[in-house]
Amino acid sequence: MAKITYIENDGTEHSVEVRNGLSVMEGAIRNNVPGIDADCGGACACATCHVYVDEAFQDVTGRASAMEESMLDFAEGVQPNSRLSCQIRVSDDLDGLVVRLPESQH
Repeated sequence: MAKITYIENDGTEHSVEVRNGLSVMEGAIRNNVPGIDADCGGACACATCHVYVDEAFQDVTGRASAMEESMLDFAEGVQPNSRLSCQIRVSDDLDGLVVRLPESQH
C-alpha cells in the first residue's frame, strides 16, 4: 500500500491509501477523487487522467512511453512532469507520492 496525495487545481488535497498493483488513476477513481475523468478506463487511449508528478517522485514513476506521450498531446497544459495516471503502477516505492491535477481534463 502507498499513501498518495492528489491535489486538485484549487488546492484541495485528498490523501488516500492505494493498494499495490493498481494504477494511480484507479486509486483516484476508487476513492472518489474529483478531477480524474478516466474516460477510457485506463487503456492509455485518452488523456483524461492527466496529472503532474511531484518532482521528488519523477525518477520513481519513470518516463512516459511513446504511446503515453502521444496521448499527452491531447491534454491541456502539458508540462515536463506530466503523466497519465493510468500508466503509473502503485508500489511501496510510491508511498508519499504527490500528484497535482490540471484545471481541466478536456
